Amino acid sequence: MKIPLFQVDSFTVKPFKGNPAGVCLLEQPRDEVWMQAVANEMRLSETAFLCPKGNDYNLRWFTPSTEVDLCGHATLASAHILFELGFYDPDETIFFHTKSGVITACFDHGTIELDMPLIQPVPAESSPLLEEILGQVPLAVAHSADKTILLAEVADQAAIEAFDPDFRKIANLEETDLIITTQSHGGKFDFVSRFFSPHTGIPEDPVTGLGHCILTPYWAAKLNKDKLVAYQASARGGTVWCRLGKDRVFLGGKAVTVFSGEILHQ
Repeated sequence: MKIPLFQVDSFTVKPFKGNPAGVCLLEQPRDEVWMQAVANEMRLSETAFLCPKGNDYNLRWFTPSTEVDLCGHATLASAHILFELGFYDPDETIFFHTKSGVITACFDHGTIELDMPLIQPVPAESSPLLEEILGQVPLAVAHSADKTILLAEVADQAAIEAFDPDFRKIANLEETDLIITTQSHGGKFDFVSRFFSPHTGIPEDPVTGLGHCILTPYWAAKLNKDKLVAYQASARGGTVWCRLGKDRVFLGGKAVTVFSGEILHQ
C-alpha cells in the first residue's frame, strides 16, 4: 500500500515562501519510530501525520528529531490538503484530535482559520545571556507558564530583520524556544517577529503557529485590540491573521501545495 505524502507551504500564497510542512495521510495508525523516520527523511521543521477517527482526524507532529505537542503551520497544511482534495466541503469544520486537545479548522473569508490553545504570556526578567544574544536590553520579557517559550520585545523592526542568531547561545537558554518581536509601524501589520528553536532541531522556524499562540495575547493587551495582522520576518516570511478569543487563539492563513508523492517503502 502506497501512502500519500505532500509538502505544503503555509501562511503564504506563493510557493517557496511561508513555512513548509509535510502532510502524510494514513489509513491506519503507524508507530512512533516509523513516523519519526519519515519526518527525518523529509527534513522539514514539522511533518504532520493524519489518521481517520470517525468523521474527524487524529493528528500528530514530528520534527526531524522529536515529536512535538503543538504545531500551527503543519495543522494549517493538513487542513489545506483535506479541503483541497475534497475530503471536506468549504463550509464544513475539520476536527483534529491532538496531544494539545481538539483543534478545529474552517474557511473564513478566503483563509483557513485554526482554533488554537491560548498561551498566556507571564512577565519575566531579562538575563545577561538573553541580552548577549540580542545585543541589546529588551524592552520587555515574558515566557509561557511552563517556561518552554521565551518572548523578548526589542526596539524596532530593523533590529528584528538584522538579528544574526547565535544558535549555540540560544540553545543554552532555559526555555526551549525564543521569540523576538516588535510593534510594526508600517501600517500593514500590527507586529513582527522571529522564532528560534535549536533545542528541537529547528534553528529558525520560518512562520510559526505555536509562536502566535503567545504573541496574540501579548500584543492584544499591548495594543488594546483583539484582531491583529502579524508578519514573521524570516528569510521566507509569512503572514498570520490573529484573533483573540476568551481562552483560545484563532490563527488564519493561506497555503500552497508544492508537491505530492507517495511513500513506497514502509
